[in-house]
Amino acid sequence: MSDTPFPDEWLLHSLEGVITAERVAELRAKGGPYRTLWETLVAEKIASNEQILAALSTRFRLKIADVHQMKPEVKLKVPEQLARRFRVLPLVVTDSYLEVATANPFDLDAEKALAFATAREIRMLLLDPARIAEKLDELYRPDKALDKLLEGMGSSADVVQLADQRPEELTVSAEQASQRPVVRLVDLIISEGILSRASDIHIEPEEGGVAVRYRIDGVLRQVMKIPRAAGIPLISRIKIMSSLDIADRLRPQDGRARVAVNGQPIDLRVSTLPASLGEKVVVRVLDSRATVKSLDGLGLNPDEIQGIKRLLEFREGIILVTGPTGSGKTTTLYSCINQIKSEGVNIVTVEDPVEYRMQGIVQVQVQEKAGLTFAAALRSILRQDPNVVLVGEIRDRETAQIAVQASLTGHLVLSTLHTNDAANAVTRLVDIGVEAYKIAAALRGVVAQRLMRRLCPTCKEVWMEAPPERLRRWVPTGTPLYRAAGCPDCAMTGYRGRFSILEVLTVTPEVERTVAAGETADRIAEAARRAGMRGLWESGLSHVLRGESTVDELMRVVDIPQDDAAAPAPPVVAQAARRSGGFAPPRLAPPAESIGVAGPLVEHFELLEEPPLPRRSGPHGEIARKVLLVDDEDSLRKVMKELLERDGYAVAEARDGVQALDQIDRVGPDIIVLDLNLPGLDGYGVLSHLRSRPATSAIPVIVLTAKGDEDNEVRVFELGADDFLTKPFRARALSARLEAVLGRRR
Repeated sequence: MSDTPFPDEWLLHSLEGVITAERVAELRAKGGPYRTLWETLVAEKIASNEQILAALSTRFRLKIADVHQMKPEVKLKVPEQLARRFRVLPLVVTDSYLEVATANPFDLDAEKALAFATAREIRMLLLDPARIAEKLDELYRPDKALDKLLEGMGSSADVVQLADQRPEELTVSAEQASQRPVVRLVDLIISEGILSRASDIHIEPEEGGVAVRYRIDGVLRQVMKIPRAAGIPLISRIKIMSSLDIADRLRPQDGRARVAVNGQPIDLRVSTLPASLGEKVVVRVLDSRATVKSLDGLGLNPDEIQGIKRLLEFREGIILVTGPTGSGKTTTLYSCINQIKSEGVNIVTVEDPVEYRMQGIVQVQVQEKAGLTFAAALRSILRQDPNVVLVGEIRDRETAQIAVQASLTGHLVLSTLHTNDAANAVTRLVDIGVEAYKIAAALRGVVAQRLMRRLCPTCKEVWMEAPPERLRRWVPTGTPLYRAAGCPDCAMTGYRGRFSILEVLTVTPEVERTVAAGETADRIAEAARRAGMRGLWESGLSHVLRGESTVDELMRVVDIPQDDAAAPAPPVVAQAARRSGGFAPPRLAPPAESIGVAGPLVEHFELLEEPPLPRRSGPHGEIARKVLLVDDEDSLRKVMKELLERDGYAVAEARDGVQALDQIDRVGPDIIVLDLNLPGLDGYGVLSHLRSRPATSAIPVIVLTAKGDEDNEVRVFELGADDFLTKPFRARALSARLEAVLGRRR
């Protein structure tokens, strides 16, 4: 019998209602193969890993680790012996910090040893012990981890047999194929990819195995790495599904497959490419029953929506949508079709493939093997008396010339091109072989498009650091920016979903003359900007300033302008843009002489968000001072508010850090009483943000916290706090501290 305490019995206080101290004593006396209370609770089925993680995350406001973010290079910085000794999983290492996953975030010995070994700040995330052990094998002993993966799929003999008899797989029956472990693995990879909202599934041979990656919200994430012995048959199975030749591994192949996940039919477009270590396979996921969005549902700026709607009012001409593969061009085209669709309009599309199914329009699927190309289909469609024609893509001279001719004979033609911006669509058509004067007569507008990831609304945080020097001219002073934090809702990425950013080029008479003269793309873009066109950078920047995405995401999608073609908006214009939901066009301030004031004075005028709130009188007839109480405990906040109002203060409240920053800008308090332990953005972050902004740097702050240790007190004073009060406190003490800080003691 053993009565040695578990090293992690501190868990007991976080699992109230799940296990009692008496039950822990029984488990301790019982003994067993598990050395921690966490592992014992899971083994005895008293609590699950998810329950324990959720309880710890809620109680201590710690994030749960995302093992998919683990970088292979961390093993070069953290020795295996050290990681296994303290049972921590290294995840991410930078020049300044190391992120590790642990089941004991309060192990000071582990934190000190890791900090000493790596010379970096240690950041602790939560993860269950079993997952840590599994991922440690995957990180430091990949062969051992991959063997475990195959054990779950079936015997190793089955996998070897599949690899040895690949040419015979074409004759295998469906019943036999369904029993193979590799087939089950293929089904798992495809179904998980579809349920994870992946647009593409990449299967890539590399040293030591085959990597599987999902493209979710435009970014690739590696989800597994399987042994090479299973990877080669896996690729063969996908080729069988898409009717490709599995014996031919030396030429690229393209195929199609159709599957159903939870009863939902999904089309797959499969492409193979011979590489040095084997064939790479990319599976494009096409949900043919996906809902067609309206223009208002694409997340566009209001001025961009109006620009597209004005283009769609034309009854003839060409409207092009440009951008790289996967930038949402087809979705935008169908949103345009949805805008103009009506009973009296005959709409016909020719596509490869048909990605969306729409009622009330005729959709033609290209079949090149049968001779039904874009050009052939378009030529036949024009004999079907259409009003609007949608061409999936202009790929060659014949298709381009027929589309231009159709637009000149009274049809509205919508199509896509692969170009980097709107102006280059004209030069692309010229390169294909269309005469410049015909383009000038036919073209009505071009929409260049990209997709940006949207910040997860659950976990986005205010970005406390100043933007890089080269970006500061684009961000008005005092504008709150946000950063991606990561939570279970967004798979710890900080982003969930995407929206479109656009560059809308409308063909004005000046632009038409420039195109007809055969000018370069730069000259066409200059003419369009004079007519009001804004670039992709400005479109994305407006979303960043409204807190919908991050500066990092904007820089990932769009290059920073290198010239003065798109100058930053002055603070007044930027504020007006944030209120109107769009990005105001850059404009210069009027000359000082024209308004009769000195030049420097003009630069300091700003529009107020709203008039200040009226203040009531205090007990001695003076104007009441405004206090902002920031605390997530509603009962304590209520008591403090009643106390301070009785003493003559005007009191505003906030229950978390983000709400506090909003209230500070709205109310303009004279003093802030700030709790440190807040959900989302904590008190340290709020204090740092206040001291980094000129407008709020002088507001006095009294920190109110249960953490009364010396180190914590020193830290808050270093961040700029004016006073420090520990919980619990007496009512008179709080009033005295306020009066002392404000200089109201009489």
